[in-house]
Amino acid sequence: MTHESGYFVSALLAGGAAGTSVDLALFPLDTVKTRLQSAKGFWKAGGFSGIYSGVGAVALGSAPIAALFFVTYEGVKYLAKPRVSPQWEPVVHMIAASAGEVGACLLRVPVEVVKQRAQANRQSSSLNEFKHTLKTEGFRGLYRGYSSTVIREIPFSFIQFPLWEGLKGWWSKYQGHPVEPWQSAICGAAAGCFGAGITTPLDVAKTRIMLAEKGSELSQGRILSTLRLVYMEKGIKGLYSGLLPRMLWISIGGAIFLGVFDKARKTVYTLYNKYDEKIS
Repeated sequence: MTHESGYFVSALLAGGAAGTSVDLALFPLDTVKTRLQSAKGFWKAGGFSGIYSGVGAVALGSAPIAALFFVTYEGVKYLAKPRVSPQWEPVVHMIAASAGEVGACLLRVPVEVVKQRAQANRQSSSLNEFKHTLKTEGFRGLYRGYSSTVIREIPFSFIQFPLWEGLKGWWSKYQGHPVEPWQSAICGAAAGCFGAGITTPLDVAKTRIMLAEKGSELSQGRILSTLRLVYMEKGIKGLYSGLLPRMLWISIGGAIFLGVFDKARKTVYTLYNKYDEKIS
């Protein structure tokens, strides 16, 4: 076993732990956000009842999605670090985050489709929505909104991860030693909140596309057309539906997600190296 294998094993396990922690802890906020963005409106989509509709999909999907993202993210950083000067590090973080999101969306989108349809229909379940989607739309139905999800995630990652890394770097320099996990969590919360606010219209478009009836104009996945339709229906306010729960969800989620990731990665990496020394 090598230093590199320990690095990637720690990223894999820490990413899975971080993703599951966030998605399950903050699921009710995500449901509120989805119902606010639904074309049916908040109350018709379920209001505050059945707030855990769709949690089954998240329980199954969170760990592998987050693990895939962080293995890709850390892998690109690891490969690029010896080849770039410090001033280019923010660009590396952007590229790494984008690569991670494109890969993670291969798993995230089917989970999101099932989860959001269950969230917007409190009398349904993840399993029922999964079966219904396969029956009516086939396998392609599970990837409804893939492009809109990627287009939402890449700008968000362009903002969140360089800002997170930059804030950690500034704080480390200020105090003269690397940040602690709780400090990383605060940096993650600030970065996530800022990114969430800016990219909310793209999140609204993604939600509308995933929830649209089969054969409708929205189901075609055209982001600009979807944004135009939402604007015509509800104006600027409609484009920012769910803004506060999204910012709150991602702020708290960023703190837990990135804080847990840093702590878990260091812990797993240390244990892995101790185990490696014993068997060497």
